[in-house]
Order: sequence, then C-alpha cells, then structure tokens
Amino acid sequence: MFRTRGGKRRGAGRKRSGPRPRGSHRTRPVLKRRFPVHITVRMRQDVCGLRSVVCFRTLKQAFIAANARMGFRLIHYSVQGNQVHFIVEAEGTRELSRGMQGLNVRMAVALNRLMKRRGKVFDDRYHAVILRTPMQTAHALRYVLNNRQRHAPGRYAAGWRYPFASAEAPIVAPRTWLLAKLAAPS
Repeated sequence: MFRTRGGKRRGAGRKRSGPRPRGSHRTRPVLKRRFPVHITVRMRQDVCGLRSVVCFRTLKQAFIAANARMGFRLIHYSVQGNQVHFIVEAEGTRELSRGMQGLNVRMAVALNRLMKRRGKVFDDRYHAVILRTPMQTAHALRYVLNNRQRHAPGRYAAGWRYPFASAEAPIVAPRTWLLAKLAAPS
C-alpha cells in the first residue's frame, strides 16, 4: 500500500519567509575559553543606517555597557549600514550566549529609543564562527578591521594594536593566545 501522507518527500517542510535563508536553530558548538569568536548581527530593513554619527554613538554606549561582563569581552567591532561584526572572547558557551543576549538587548533598546520606534531590531539570530586556528583568526581580524576602514572609519580603528586602557573605550585587550599573538608587535 502506498503512503500518501507524512514522511520525507520533495517540497515538504517549512517554506522560506524571505529572500535570505534564516539562521539554524541547531545547538551551537561548544566554545572553549581559549578560542575567540567572530559574530555577525544583521538588522531588519526598517532599522535606519547604523553608520550615522548618532547611531554609531548610541551603539558605542551599548558596547561599553555590555563589555567585560560575566565572562564576555568585546575585542573588536565593525559597524556597517545594516549589520555589526564583533570579535569577542567568552569563558564558555553559556557566557557567550548570555553576553550576546545582553549586548543585543542593549543595542535594540538604544536603537528603538533613538529611532522612536518599537518592535524587533534584529533580522535573525546572531551568526557565530569559532576561530580555532591562527590563519582563521587572522582572516577574521582582517575582515572586521578592513571593513571598518573601508566603510565606516571610526575613532577606535586602531589596527592590530590595543592601546585603549580608558573606561570610555568600547573594546578591551584580548586574553586568548590567538588574538594576543596576532596583536603582538613584530
């Protein structure tokens, strides 16, 4: 007897809700404290350009408030028109998740207040890539730092060095070997 319902078949499953594929809801890989992470957060289309001076200042305050809290450290960031890239360190998977939740909430509240709007700010979940090798880390650093220089030169575009020891700097010096080794003077 032929089955007419259920099971794997062509065309089955939830259909796409937009032109971009959504982030997976699978369990994220386990993060060890020795590895940095490259994070991408994409904004919804109705959120204004993030590269404006006012938006950048607002986001910077959110970065300062969320940085170095409970095992989560923001090392680098790059603000584009509709997305933000981060290089972060976390003590583990749970700390990364909690740190990103706190950072995303701070960014969403600040941007909604600034734009006098309500509702969702982010297009989807954040995308995280664990940087496990020196080459992968160098490529991620180059990508994040060169994007900032090409699209939105900011006050904290310091290149590969970490001269910021003040409380008003939104980034901190790295602790992981991969980032500290790449930042060391040659």
